Amino acid sequence: MHQNDIKRMRMEIARTIKEVFGNRIKSLEIYDIVEVPSHWAFKIKFIVYDYFVVLFNYELDIIGFSIELGSGKYVSLSQEKHCYSNTDMATFINEIKEELELRIPDKYLIARGWM
Repeated sequence: MHQNDIKRMRMEIARTIKEVFGNRIKSLEIYDIVEVPSHWAFKIKFIVYDYFVVLFNYELDIIGFSIELGSGKYVSLSQEKHCYSNTDMATFINEIKEELELRIPDKYLIARGWM
């Protein structure tokens, strides 16, 4: 993979996250970028529904989403591993959106007009 390809990938994933979550997201940050031959990695952190801090992780084609619990601890939002190269990102992010909504009280989502 070339450096321009990984940069484009980061930007496309960030854009898709913004499109799927719309006004439910804030403070999106891309960080921990590793761009060395045969090792590509990055993280995208954001706040969603003013309720969770969510982390997207990419490393060597393996992707996943986690909720930050604090003190550097995270809980994964999917039971299985996903490869970027075999995943429709819009569909995957929509599944994560649904999973997050299940973890937030309906009253909270309704009060903010998100349900």
